[in-house]
Amino acid sequence: MKLRNHAKKAAALAAAAALTLTACGGGSSAGSSQTASGEQSFNLKLSHGLAEDHAVHIQMTEWAADVKEKSGGTISIQIIPNGQLGSEADNISSIQAGGLDMAKVSASTLGNFNSTWDALSVPYVFNDKDHFYKVMDGEIAQELYKMTEGDGFIGLTWLDSGARSFYTAKTPVRVPSDLKGLKIRTMDSQMAIDMMNALGGSATVMSYSEIYTGMQQGVVDGAENNITALRDHSDVAQYYCYDEHTRIPDIIVISAKVWNQMSDSQKKIMTETAAAATESYKTRWAEFEEEVKTAAQQNNVTFVEDVDTAAFQEACQSIYENLKSSSPDVYAVVEKIQNAGK
Repeated sequence: MKLRNHAKKAAALAAAAALTLTACGGGSSAGSSQTASGEQSFNLKLSHGLAEDHAVHIQMTEWAADVKEKSGGTISIQIIPNGQLGSEADNISSIQAGGLDMAKVSASTLGNFNSTWDALSVPYVFNDKDHFYKVMDGEIAQELYKMTEGDGFIGLTWLDSGARSFYTAKTPVRVPSDLKGLKIRTMDSQMAIDMMNALGGSATVMSYSEIYTGMQQGVVDGAENNITALRDHSDVAQYYCYDEHTRIPDIIVISAKVWNQMSDSQKKIMTETAAAATESYKTRWAEFEEEVKTAAQQNNVTFVEDVDTAAFQEACQSIYENLKSSSPDVYAVVEKIQNAGK
């Protein structure tokens, strides 16, 4: 398990989260009461970093209502948006420390805690959207969900987060050599940094909230993200280039301790409603992408479609070779994913 520097903050984060949750009118579910039917009653807190008007928050709010109804009120989920309880990595550390129940995080963040999750962040591991859906709706994803129980959390379901591509302030990116000399913002993910090195760009790790100012002031020349990032950055981005290097899902995780306290009936309700939310979100996400694209076009962003995808795929082969020797467990999952697309 890789905790990097997050473990050192776990105790402090847990204490802070506990204080926050108490202020919100509840706490972690460990001390919750039993219902007349004998089932334990859970008042759960689910943290994420997006705004209330984002499609993710809207979907999760609907899901929480569905869970409450189907559980007869024995499971309540309070959605806490806007990163109020810290970053995604902070949230996972808080779950591990017992200060938070649930979180929505990127699979790339989970790779910092259990490297097996890095398989989903490998460039071009998915052939296309259909292959991506097949893997995430199938046994491979279910195996990944369970692998982190020993790390203190398990996965419940996934949410589409689209294909990630490069967007830039001044320079269109059609082939890898176009990235030479460009400073590109990436997530705090070793896989993302390795990808930028393989493609010849310069990886610059910064928070999402810093991208706008970073591009505006020339601290970075661009970033890589799904198209909905243009909702926030179309004023400073001139080109969005469809190289579609990764498809990294968002994952809803729950404390393993909380999960193991639930009855079989409650677990079934959680998993079935979560799967239904995932299916519903596929349409909601597609509509969200189209809405953002239309607005960005009106803001004079140019969408570059004549990208040499094969050249990008070839440039990323060194990542696969490195995984074979340095991370055979991760590479084994990569092979499973690729075989599912044949």
